Formats: sequence, structure tokens, C-alpha cells
Amino acid sequence: EGVSLLLGQGRKDDSGDYTEGAGLDTTAINTIINFLQGKQDTRSATLNVLRNLIGTDRLGREGVEELREIDELLQAAGFNEDRVVIDPSVVRGLEYYTGPVLEAELTFDVKNEQGQTLRFGSVGGGGRYDDLVARFTGQKIPSTGFSFGVSRLQTALLMRGYHNEHCTLGPVIVLVMNHGELSRYQQIVQQLRAAGIRSEMYIGTSGMKAQMKYADKRGAPCVIIQGDIERATGKIQIKDLIEGARMAEEVTEFKDWRELRPAQFSISENELVAAVKNVIARYEANPSLRSRSNRDVG
Repeated sequence: EGVSLLLGQGRKDDSGDYTEGAGLDTTAINTIINFLQGKQDTRSATLNVLRNLIGTDRLGREGVEELREIDELLQAAGFNEDRVVIDPSVVRGLEYYTGPVLEAELTFDVKNEQGQTLRFGSVGGGGRYDDLVARFTGQKIPSTGFSFGVSRLQTALLMRGYHNEHCTLGPVIVLVMNHGELSRYQQIVQQLRAAGIRSEMYIGTSGMKAQMKYADKRGAPCVIIQGDIERATGKIQIKDLIEGARMAEEVTEFKDWRELRPAQFSISENELVAAVKNVIARYEANPSLRSRSNRDVG
């Protein structure tokens, strides 16, 4: 009721102080309240509620479509309703964010040194902000970012029994060869992660060369490549970046480089996990092989 009054003519709080309202009519107030209460048992059901509330409003429909695309990627990654929900009541700096916003919560219980049960709740958040860079440079650059409480997250994980592990190899990078197939690339990432392999999908619109440079900077042992031709034939290309950098030192002619395609090989989709594990195992067993050349691997 208090929210409805603030959206309308205003209200007095318990101390008697009056707060002026937004002056909206009853129809607008009901729409906002229904929107904030639109969360349903499933993401798809929530999206249906939002579509009905938005109606023909152009910006509203664009926002719901963005949420639908996010939901599609979440489904491809195997994140069900118990992991990620769409909650219209989540609000973060309206003057700052320009698109979808998110909050990350720890939903598991932990026990502190006194044996008390605790739940840490929110540990991070962020979203899309298209105008932030323009504030400092005058150039509009669409961006997405998030922040999290390092100490809070570390404390929760230590109480949960997780300890620091030294990762000597970076994640396997799944290259995006066709931006119309993002859900497919996310499925590949999820397949690798389910097998205990650190991996991520390249996020951005750059071409293959830039993606390869990104993977090299991340210290990736290999990259996964699946273009339209490979996908049609059920094949995947794996490029061993460490071996490729070493072999590049031995190839003096660009023609030879193109023909040999150093350290790149083709496998069937069902061989993906085993093949990637073999690449990683080679460098985990022989750390001396991890040294990289300064030469580009793309």
C-alpha cells in the first residue's frame, strides 16, 4: 500500500513526515505493481507475464526480448530455475544502468566457528550500462560489468570447505564463428564444464584473429572451433595454442604455416571432452612444455 501511495499522491510515514508522490494515475500504478510482482515459477512464465503487461510499448518489448535471449543462453548452458531466475523486482541504479541487471546470491548455508548457521545472500551484482564510458570520454561504448565482494565471497567459500587452488593453465576458449549460434557454443562450454574442464565462450563481436589473441592472453591451452561446415558434419576443430606457438618457431614460410595448420586437428563432437583432456594432461604432466613464444598464435 505504501508503494502505491508513493506512486500516486504521496503519503505520510510513521513519524508524520509527508513524502510527495509521483502523481501517476491508478492504471499506471497497477501496471507497475503487477510488473514488480510478475515473478513466476519459471522464467518462461515470467516472460509471458511481462509481455502481457508491456503490451505494444516498443522499449518494453525490446527489454523483454533481451531477457528472452538471456533465457535461451541460460537453457543452453544447463542453468535451470534452481540456479537462475528472472525477477522483475530487482532494482539497481536506474540513472546508471540501461539494460538488464543482475544480482548473484549464495543460497547455501554455512556454519561459522561458533557452529551457527549462516547464509551470506547477495555477494555481487551488475548489468548493462551503455552511457558510462561516455561520461569520461564522450564516446558511447555499450558495456556490461559487475562487481562482487571479495572478502564476503572468500569467507563463504572457506566456510563451505573450498580452499585456494593454484591454476597453472587458463581456461579453454570456445571461439564464436557464427553469432547466430551462441546457444550452441554455450552448450559446448557447458559440456566441458560438466567434465570438470575450465572453459568459457568468447564474448564480443571480434573476428577469429582477435579471439585467438584473447585466448592466448588468457593462457588457454587450446581453443575450440566450430564453424558452419564443422557443425553440419558433426565435427569440431581443436587448436593447441601451446604446441602451435612452439611449432610456429620452426615454420619460416607463411605458405607452409597455412598448409600445416600447426597443432590444429579435427575430431567428432562426441570426442570433444576426451580430446581436450588429453591436451590439458600433456601440459599438466610436463610443466616445462608450457613456455610460450612471443609470436602470435593466430
